[in-house]
Amino acid sequence: MNFLNLNKRRAQKLLDKGEALSESGKDEEAINTYLEAIQLDPENSACFYNIGLIYKYQGEWEKSLEFNTRAYELAPDDEAARWNLAIAATALRKWDIARKAWAENGLELDGNSGPINMNFGMTPIRLNPDESGEVVWATRIDPVRAIIESIPYKESGFRHHDIVLHDGAAVGYRKIKDRDYPVFNVLELFKASDFRTVTASVIIKSDEDLRVLRDLFDNSKHYFEDWTTGIKVLCKQCSEGIPHEHHDKTLENDWRSERTLGVAVHNDENIIQIFEGWQLITEGKLVQLEDVAIS
Repeated sequence: MNFLNLNKRRAQKLLDKGEALSESGKDEEAINTYLEAIQLDPENSACFYNIGLIYKYQGEWEKSLEFNTRAYELAPDDEAARWNLAIAATALRKWDIARKAWAENGLELDGNSGPINMNFGMTPIRLNPDESGEVVWATRIDPVRAIIESIPYKESGFRHHDIVLHDGAAVGYRKIKDRDYPVFNVLELFKASDFRTVTASVIIKSDEDLRVLRDLFDNSKHYFEDWTTGIKVLCKQCSEGIPHEHHDKTLENDWRSERTLGVAVHNDENIIQIFEGWQLITEGKLVQLEDVAIS
């Protein structure tokens, strides 16, 4: 066996060791092991890719871009390396690099330069995937950026109309009618919105009262979601897969008068007038609005 082949075999063993370390959560040790392998086999694209992958999940975008670029140079047919290269370039706002990578992935984009602002349709995204894993709906404006359309829980740190950077690989699906929508994990906040989230406790006695409240909000710059009837809690297995049958049961048909609303308030404006106007023309009642005293 010649010296070159021996080095490649040693590098492969180090690659395997690095992957085991990474799976055990020992990322820094894994990186050092991959770097040892690269010293032995500088053309081992998998080592460069794996380092770039670790840096992606650490949010070390310059390093992720560097290692994924090299992985792609060594293995031009590696679609995963191209995607991670494009994700890192997007995070860094290096639009020319991102556009080139997306084009090489076969994606047709509007325009020739600058940010990508298209409509790739609605998709569910998972906020804080290593923590609560709240899944909300968003509109994809490029292959890995999306605008949050739902109103996330305040504790999530995300808000209505935030632009987020999300991963390219689906982790679970949500089924709406006969269509499966892939769920993408959010990597980081890309651009904060002008909204903040507050909670409102209300009493709503009929569908008509609810409709009137929606109409009033539709004529404002603010939005709300009915968190009492509109949120479904899934087990981790279902959230990261396809929800089991027991999660597909609709919420109780009995009318719930006491509701908790999630409200997206634009530019810290006062929304109490909306509820006051609603109370004048319906039997609805505002019981509590976060940070506002109700007389």
